[in-house]
Amino acid sequence: MSPSVARLAGNDQTSVMSSTVLGLVRASHPEPTAAVTTVAALLAAGTGHPPGGIATVALTVAASQFAVGWTNDLVDADRDALVGRTDKPVATGLVSRRLVGVAAAVAAVTTVALALTTTPVAAGWASIGLVSALLYDWPLKFTAISVLPYAISFGSLPAFVVLARPEAPAPPVWLVAAAALLGAGAHFANVLPDFADDARTGVRGLPHRLGPAGSRWAAVGLLTAATGTLVFGPPGPPSGVGLAAIVAAVMITISAGYAGRAAQRAGTRPVAAFRAMMLVALLDVVLLVTSGRLF
Repeated sequence: MSPSVARLAGNDQTSVMSSTVLGLVRASHPEPTAAVTTVAALLAAGTGHPPGGIATVALTVAASQFAVGWTNDLVDADRDALVGRTDKPVATGLVSRRLVGVAAAVAAVTTVALALTTTPVAAGWASIGLVSALLYDWPLKFTAISVLPYAISFGSLPAFVVLARPEAPAPPVWLVAAAALLGAGAHFANVLPDFADDARTGVRGLPHRLGPAGSRWAAVGLLTAATGTLVFGPPGPPSGVGLAAIVAAVMITISAGYAGRAAQRAGTRPVAAFRAMMLVALLDVVLLVTSGRLF
């Protein structure tokens, strides 16, 4: 009997460990983490980083995203439990708050440590992006300037990527502006699925003050402006591909708005807007990298 009992105990421990790891992954906001890390890696490749530099940029950005995602779920745990968010591992108790807090702190320290292996200026931009995003988690998401941390954190991303390459020129203003516009659009798109829950728990950021319709159009306008800045910002005339990308960005975001409303009528979470934002971001970076007009 004893070997069987030992095997059962081991299986239980393995199961608990697997559940904990899965919970940490889910609490990290894996979709945006993967999307932002991919965007950073593509941008690093497009700005001439060697393979090692691309890996460092990707790992730094991934660590930053983990820190922000885990902090977000930790701060929102009580609110998520109140509205019955079964997809939130911290709120449901799948992972402990202490573990998520420790993981977030380790990820934040790792972000700065990795960034410091590049250049001091780049590390400064990476730190600015991280601190700004954490300030969104608390307390700025509850205020009328809730869009500001998104704009700052996204705007700091290309600055970090470009300046992480030794002796790189300063990132062009239009590139930082496009990223900031993309981040602002991401804020409005990200909040759309959570309007009802946020109303119950007292969140009153800028999108909530504009309302669902105003936020949808703000997301469309900002994401389109981001793509337009990437098309018209670099020196030289815009390409046909770039103009087509603007049209595609508009169509993607408007279609996502219709899909979101259909999801609401069906009683499911309308996540199409945020996924559309991630698609537009990837489209923008591919456009930028393939155009060869960064500097």
